[in-house]
Amino acid sequence: MRVLLVEDDADVARFIRKGLIEQAYAIDLAADGATALYLASINTYDAIILDLLIPAPDGLEVCRSLRASRSTVPILMLTARDSVEEKIAGLDAGADDYLAKPFEFGELLARLRALLRRGGATISTLLEVGELQIETRSHRVTIGGRPLTLTTKEYSVLEHLARNAGRIVTREDIAEHVWNQEFDPFTNLIEVYVNRLRRHIEKVSDKKLIQTIRGAGYMLEAETVTATES
Repeated sequence: MRVLLVEDDADVARFIRKGLIEQAYAIDLAADGATALYLASINTYDAIILDLLIPAPDGLEVCRSLRASRSTVPILMLTARDSVEEKIAGLDAGADDYLAKPFEFGELLARLRALLRRGGATISTLLEVGELQIETRSHRVTIGGRPLTLTTKEYSVLEHLARNAGRIVTREDIAEHVWNQEFDPFTNLIEVYVNRLRRHIEKVSDKKLIQTIRGAGYMLEAETVTATES
C-alpha cells in the first residue's frame, strides 16, 4: 500500500513515516500543498494523510483541488484544531475522515485501515493462497504451517501479490504500490525481491507459488484463493 503523507512539521512527519514504514506501507512525503498536488497528479496512491495547516495551498484547498479533479483517493485530514466547525470544513472540502492532534499512532493506523476498506481496497486480516497464509496485522507468513522470515519489503511484495492472487501483476503495479517516489524504474530491484521470495518459499515448500508471466509480470497462484475480511 502506498500513502502520500502531507505534513510540514518535520518531527510529526518523521514519527508517522517511521510507524507506517514499519507496517509495510510505502510512503511519499510532501511538506506543502503545491508539492502534494504535484505528487498526487503523477503517482497512484492508496490513501493520503493530509495536515490542515500546511504552506499554501493549505489542506482544505488541496482537498478541494483533488476532488475537483475527480480523484477518489481516501483522505485522512490531520489538524491541531478540534472544533466542530473545523471538522465540518474538512469533511465538506472532501476529506473522508478527521483526526485531531495529538493522537496515538494506533488510532491513526486503525483509521487508515478503515479508509482503505471504504475506498475499495481489500484489507483483510488473513490472506490464504493454497498453503500460504499471511496474517496482515502481525505480518506473520506461513506455508503449510511453517513460518517464513521476511524483511519488511519482502513482506510488502508478497502481500501485494497475494492480494492480487490469480491475476497478472505488472512491474509497474508493484512499483506503484510497494515502493515510493524514490524508486528507480530502470533497476532490477523488483526481480531481486521476487527471487528472494522464491528462495524463502523453496526452503519450506516444493510448490512454485510465484509464476513469471513472460513480457507481462508475475502471478501468485494456487488451486484455492480466499480472504477473510477484517
